[in-house]
Amino acid sequence: MHFLLKVPSAVSLRAALRKSLQLCSQSYTVSTSFSYEAMKQQYRPEVPEYFNFASDVLDRWTEIEKVTGKKTKNPALWWVDGDGEEIKWSFEELGILSRKVANVLSNVCGLQRGDRVLLILPRIPEWWLVNVACLRTGTVLIPGTQQLTVKDILYRLQKSKAKCIITDDFVAPAVDSVGAECQSLKFKLLVSEGHREGWLNFKDLLKNAPSSHQCVTTKHQDPMAIYFTSGTTGFPKMTEHSHSSCGIGLTVSGRYWLDLTPSDIFWNTSDTGWAKASWTSVFSTWIQGACVFVHKMPQFNPITVFESLSRYPITVFCSSPTAYRMFVQHKLSSYTFKSLRHCVSGGEPINPDVMEKWKVQTGLDIHEAYGQTETVVVCANFKGMKIKPGSMGKPSPTYDVKIIDENGNILSPGKEGDIAIRVKPTRPPFLFTCYTDDPEKTEATIRGDFYVTGDRGIMDEDGYFWFVGRSDDVITSAGYRIGPFEVESALLEHPAVVESAVVSSPDPIRGEVVKAFVVLTSDYVSRDPEEIMKELQDHVKKVTAPYKYPRKMEFVQQLPKTVSGKIQRNELCQKEWRK
Repeated sequence: MHFLLKVPSAVSLRAALRKSLQLCSQSYTVSTSFSYEAMKQQYRPEVPEYFNFASDVLDRWTEIEKVTGKKTKNPALWWVDGDGEEIKWSFEELGILSRKVANVLSNVCGLQRGDRVLLILPRIPEWWLVNVACLRTGTVLIPGTQQLTVKDILYRLQKSKAKCIITDDFVAPAVDSVGAECQSLKFKLLVSEGHREGWLNFKDLLKNAPSSHQCVTTKHQDPMAIYFTSGTTGFPKMTEHSHSSCGIGLTVSGRYWLDLTPSDIFWNTSDTGWAKASWTSVFSTWIQGACVFVHKMPQFNPITVFESLSRYPITVFCSSPTAYRMFVQHKLSSYTFKSLRHCVSGGEPINPDVMEKWKVQTGLDIHEAYGQTETVVVCANFKGMKIKPGSMGKPSPTYDVKIIDENGNILSPGKEGDIAIRVKPTRPPFLFTCYTDDPEKTEATIRGDFYVTGDRGIMDEDGYFWFVGRSDDVITSAGYRIGPFEVESALLEHPAVVESAVVSSPDPIRGEVVKAFVVLTSDYVSRDPEEIMKELQDHVKKVTAPYKYPRKMEFVQQLPKTVSGKIQRNELCQKEWRK
C-alpha cells in the first residue's frame, strides 16, 4: 500500500509522494480499461504490524501539500450549511484541528487508549474532527445517529461502557435524563455556542487546546471503532473494527468502487450515525486523497440534493436506495449535474426499475455495492464493470466470497444458499474483529471455513452475486422459496407503488404465503383497494414467476423502518403471525 512507505529523506519523500499520486490516479484508468481479474491481481494490500490511519494516511497527504509547496486542488473537507456558510479545510488544517481535539480527549478528559467515546452529532465539521482525534489518541469511536430515542441512548451507553459522550443541544437533554444510570460515563462534551450545567463546552476547549500532539502507535489489529448494527432482526450488536479493517480494507472501495482520485469531490448523504458514513466519508475518500463534501441538510430533501449537485462541482455521489427511489419521482431533467460522473449506492438492495429511471434522466449508472456493518464491501459493481441490474456485482478482492449450504459446502452457480466469506485457514484482517463482549454471537457466525453473513443469495455463471433476502425473510410457500426483494422490485415497476415490504403470512393450506405491504402514490390513493390489489397481483405475475405474486396485500401510509432507513420486515412478519 502506498501510504505504508517509510520515508527517511526529502529526496525519497518526493519519490514516494509521486508514487502515491500515481497509484491514486490509476483509478481513472479503471473506467476505460477495467479488468476484474486484473484488479484482483493488482490488489495486494500490505498489513503491517503497526498502522494508524491518521499518521500513515492523513499526515502523508499533509506532506504532499508541503512538498508541492501548495495546497492540493481540492480541500480535504468542504462543508456547506445551505444558508451561505462554508468551511474548507486542507489536510494540513484538518491535521492541526484534529490534534487540538486529541488534546481535549487526552489532557482534559484524561481518556486513555482503548477508552470508548460515543459520538452523536449531525453533519457538522466537528464530527470529522472527533473521528480523526479518536484515531490519534487510540480511543474507540462509537458513532450514533441523532434519531436515537432516550431508550436507544441508554442502551448504547450501558452496553458500550463509554467513558465520554460528545453531542449537541438537541441530544443533551436525553443524555441527562439517563446519565445517572450510566456508571461508566465520566465526561460529557457539548458542541454548542452555549453552555449547559454538567457539560464541558467543546468549542471553548478546542479554542484553547494546543495544536501539538503525538499520535499514538497502534497495532493494526487494535480496536478502532465500534459500530452498532441497525437492528433489523433484534437488538443492535456492537461490531468492533480494527485500525486495519477500515483504514486499509476500504482501499478497494475508494479506488475501484468509488473510482476516486485527488481531483474528485465526493458526496455521501449517509447519516453520521452509521458505519457507511465513516467508510465512505472518511476512509475510502481520504485514502485516495479526494475531497469529502458535506451538506448539513438537517432534514433530507431531494430538492436540496438536486440543487447541490447542480451548484457544486461534485464528481462522485453516493446515496441509499431509499433516497434514489425518492429522486426518480422528480423531474431530474430540470437540473444539470455538470460535474457528476459516477453514482453509487449501498446499505440495502436497489431495485432495477429505480436504476433504469435514474439512468434515463441523468445518463449515469448506479453502481451498487453489498456489505454489512461487519464486513466493509463484500461485492460491488466496480467502475468500468458490466452492470447486471439487480445484481450486487462481483466479490471484492478483499474477500473469498461463496454461496454455501447449511453444512458449509460450496454450492454451484444458480443454486440459492447463504452468502459467506472464507475465514479459514486465515481470517481476513478487514473483517470485523468480534461482537464486543459477546463471544457466543461472534462464534455463531462461523460455519465450517466460512463467516456466514445471514443473507441469502445466488451466484450466476458469470460470477455475479444476486441478493435473495435475509435468511429470516425468505418465504417458503407450498414448497417454493421466495425472496422478498424480487417481489418488491416487481411491485416497484408499477406506477402505483412508492415502496413496499414483502413478508411471510400464515396460510392453512400453503403453510405461508406472500403478503405485500404497499405505500401508494398520490394518484392511486383514492382508487378502489380491491381493484388496485388485483392490478398489482396481475402485474407481478407478468414480470416474475407467477407463484411469487402476493396473495395478500395491505395498503399503508408508511413502512416501519430502523433509524438508518432500512425496512423492518421482521416487525411486519411478527404481526402477521401473531394474528
